[in-house]
Amino acid sequence: MKSLTIIIPVYNEESCLHKLFSLLEEYVKKSSLETTVLMIDDGSTDGSLSLIEKFCLNNKNFCFLSLSRNSGLSAALKCGIDYAESDLIGYMDADLQTSPEDFNSLLQFIPEYDMVMGYRINRKDGFVKKISSLIANKVRKFILKDDIVDIGCPLKIIKSEYAKNLILFHGMHRFLPNAVIMMGGRVKQIPVRHYPRIAGKSKYNLLNRLIGPFVTALIFRWMQKNYIRYQIKSKKLCPK
Repeated sequence: MKSLTIIIPVYNEESCLHKLFSLLEEYVKKSSLETTVLMIDDGSTDGSLSLIEKFCLNNKNFCFLSLSRNSGLSAALKCGIDYAESDLIGYMDADLQTSPEDFNSLLQFIPEYDMVMGYRINRKDGFVKKISSLIANKVRKFILKDDIVDIGCPLKIIKSEYAKNLILFHGMHRFLPNAVIMMGGRVKQIPVRHYPRIAGKSKYNLLNRLIGPFVTALIFRWMQKNYIRYQIKSKKLCPK
């Protein structure tokens, strides 16, 4: 594995961006892989896009795509995956609650695993966010029968051949490890650090943390049961 693209969806995170740029710039300098950061502005209405444009135009390892309207996290993630041209695709949020330095911990398990993801220890979220995540995780585990510890942790690295073949629809960003497993990939989970949000505000509340994931989990369960798998017993292919 020679290259990594870190995808970062951004929606109205103006107050976080200066520190985020600094942390990412430092990580890119130290990374053992050729690393590019791809910012996806998801139709921000604050000054996020202006800051992203200015920074990326002056830093060769940073690039951006700007969506014409707010399309949601899954759409922003798909956009980034579609345009990434690296061996590995990383993903993290722009809210500074995880650190790009922890990508080094994830990379230790590549290429043995097809996806390596974090699970947040000593979470620094408020009560409502913690309890809604707890309920959502329990509901998902009941429906999908998986062993994913922290499906909402945004820190992930996926081999490009799996990322490019993900079936993505709105809300699907919550089920990336399940999708990789469904395709026959191996997923590793490791603990990562978590920090309190120091600027901006969360885009989710108790309602959209529970109803959306519940509906998407039911849809994904249908996909799991109907996913086409086959093995070739013998073959004689026609010449090209």
